[in-house]
Amino acid sequence: MILSEADTRAKLIDPAIHARGWSEDLICREVTLGAVEIVNGKGRRRSSGRTDYTLRIRVNAETQPVAIALIEAKKESLPPGHGLDQAKGYLAASRHNVQFVFSSNGHLFVEFDRSTGLTTAPRPIAEFPTPAELRARYEQIVGFSLDAPAAKPLLTRYAGGEGQRRYFQDAAIRAVFEKIARCAASTPPQPPRALLSLATGTGKTFIACNLLRRIADAGQLRRALFLCDRDELRTQGLKAMQNVFGADAAEVYEDGGKNNAKNARVHVATYQTLGIDREDGDPSFLFSHYPEDYFSHIVIDECHRSAWGKWSVVLTRNPKAVQIGLTATPRQLKCSEQTDEAKADARVTADNHRHFGPPVYEYGLAQAMEDGYLAACEIQLAQVNLDARGVTLAEIISRNPRNANTGQPVTAAEIADLYEKQQFETKLLLPDRVNAMCLDLFTQIVNSDKERGPHQKTVIFCARDRHADDVAAAMNNLYAQWCASNGVPRRDPYAFKCTAKSSGNDALPDLRGSSSSHFIATTVDLLTTGVDVPAVRNIAFFRYMKSPISFYQMIGRGTRIDEPTGKLMFTVYDYTGATRLFAEDFITPPKPPSTGGGGTGPGPGPNPPPPPPPSPEPPVVVDGFEVHMSLLGRFVVAPINGRAMPVPIDDYKAGLSARLTAECPTLETFRARWVNPPEREEIIDAIVSSGYSPSVLRMLEQMNDYDLYDVLADLAYGLLPRTREERCLAFRYKHAGWLAALPQQARKTIEAIADQFAVGGTEGLENPHIWQTPEVAAAGGIAALRSAGEPKVVLQQTKERMFAA
Repeated sequence: MILSEADTRAKLIDPAIHARGWSEDLICREVTLGAVEIVNGKGRRRSSGRTDYTLRIRVNAETQPVAIALIEAKKESLPPGHGLDQAKGYLAASRHNVQFVFSSNGHLFVEFDRSTGLTTAPRPIAEFPTPAELRARYEQIVGFSLDAPAAKPLLTRYAGGEGQRRYFQDAAIRAVFEKIARCAASTPPQPPRALLSLATGTGKTFIACNLLRRIADAGQLRRALFLCDRDELRTQGLKAMQNVFGADAAEVYEDGGKNNAKNARVHVATYQTLGIDREDGDPSFLFSHYPEDYFSHIVIDECHRSAWGKWSVVLTRNPKAVQIGLTATPRQLKCSEQTDEAKADARVTADNHRHFGPPVYEYGLAQAMEDGYLAACEIQLAQVNLDARGVTLAEIISRNPRNANTGQPVTAAEIADLYEKQQFETKLLLPDRVNAMCLDLFTQIVNSDKERGPHQKTVIFCARDRHADDVAAAMNNLYAQWCASNGVPRRDPYAFKCTAKSSGNDALPDLRGSSSSHFIATTVDLLTTGVDVPAVRNIAFFRYMKSPISFYQMIGRGTRIDEPTGKLMFTVYDYTGATRLFAEDFITPPKPPSTGGGGTGPGPGPNPPPPPPPSPEPPVVVDGFEVHMSLLGRFVVAPINGRAMPVPIDDYKAGLSARLTAECPTLETFRARWVNPPEREEIIDAIVSSGYSPSVLRMLEQMNDYDLYDVLADLAYGLLPRTREERCLAFRYKHAGWLAALPQQARKTIEAIADQFAVGGTEGLENPHIWQTPEVAAAGGIAALRSAGEPKVVLQQTKERMFAA
């Protein structure tokens, strides 16, 4: 009998590598979150996600093991290097921050070396490298010895164990420690700098806390600064740091002429507190309370948020400190549109790379979605007719334009440049356009969820503060009308403006925590970053986006999974083409000529400040336009070549179907493999690793009452799908003869077991606690089933007949 992938690992690979010195304490089975299933309208994780099999080395019994290799097990019947091409090997190695990737069918193995990009020819598994051999090769590649003092943080254990960290967080932490140790070992020593890029919602604060704690436990932390640019980020960071450091972490602010954090080891501050949030800011607090080289370690959170010259003084005054930058944006965004905003993004990221170097580790939106750590994303793309064709000066004049603040008429000369669509709702206010967009959005939100209706947490990004006011008013009016028409009590306040000018931070607790009010937040940029609201289900773009960095931050407001509220995916309603920025290339441009920084510093400082801007012109308001929407299609964000890209729903379904039929050419093959749990997991892993999610497909197709078997069989093989309840009834009807031939108590038990499928689908039938289910126990349980034969065999027959019904 040919061994499955799981059996190959357990019966062939494990014994072979054990014999080569890889004891169980050096093997870590990293399990990602399981794919999300929806049962009876509630979220439930699959029993497990992808399992990655890492090999680690340990210097001694007291030190933290260091991951250096990954093993991919293949079925015994497949070649040992099946699917391990250079691209896949590099992706797997990068994802785990390991140097080597091995692939084996239990008899032979091949090796991919990340440092050389080479893949070896197959070799007998008996020749698998020993821990000592891989350690020597690892140390040669990274450029330092694990016995070196600079490597001590890398070998320091996690406080409280590894249970809370995720594989990519460990990979990011190790990447920083490796970079620091490598800088120390270089000749001459290089300034210790590291940049991390992880998608919003993946735990950058957790990483920062554990970086500093392990450095402290290694005896190398004197004083640390955790610097961010929003009060919300500071609050979150302070809480996290105090959970790790207790009173040794404190907030920076002036208290009676003294620094509140003076006696703390970890100082948590904002740019504003230190007086470095603006080019013309007063850094006197920084200079008076913090002499040069005061900090041994500095962590800059969201280091893309402020232009380089605003906060780099903190780094230049502490040149000996270990300096770590955290960002949620990709490695580099190349925007084909040469807008001022895109150019500013490029300058910030170029400065970051020049100072910190390229990111030592990246974990992007696509990978996080694939791993199940971030919510799936659907895009509803629409366009306003006025935006598609533009409006002419003559059309504006014919509609009696007026000053939006005074109501006085304005002349043609005063509005000559206001008919560009990018000016809509900034300089040119179009109430008809606002009302039409709000009506379309409100209708779509109501129709998207029959249970919640309009009561879904939503963030609408607007063009300016006045626009946010107008959108909030329109949404409130639509909501009041809907409540009146449907006899539903209003849950006020419903829509509210959340901008800096409106003290928007005051409403954030209600947006985050209230289930009875504060559903629609209209904002300009206050909610672009630093606000953790997992329950947000919808993101709407009513403004034109030119900055790729800002776009990714805005998308990040919806990516968090919130299982308590059943939020497993979110929808982007894009009225301005903002999601085109998903498609921008992530590349690193040529570095600019050195200006004295030597590649290790920010150079001579910021450019001279620009001249003050002219006084803002008052906006112009125009009524009387006929406005309608054109739907441009539905998309799902999927990983394409490692990037999160919008894919048309039909293309997504076609790709998933093609991958499934390549794995299971016929319905009969699919059914036979589906009833065998290890084989079923192989099918799902094959689909997910190709960038498709069966669970996302089920949500998009609104087939939450169907088992994944029916969702996939319908898509790939044209099988008429049955809901879980319908399939359970069909089982009783079509197999009535088989059931009648069984002993009465056994028949009742099987029927009770079958009823579990109606509730939990395939996994309901395989629930290890099924015998404790009240209905099954009342029918006779496992004792009654034995009267029909071996319980395991009878259960297998029940499954096979269930899916043949």
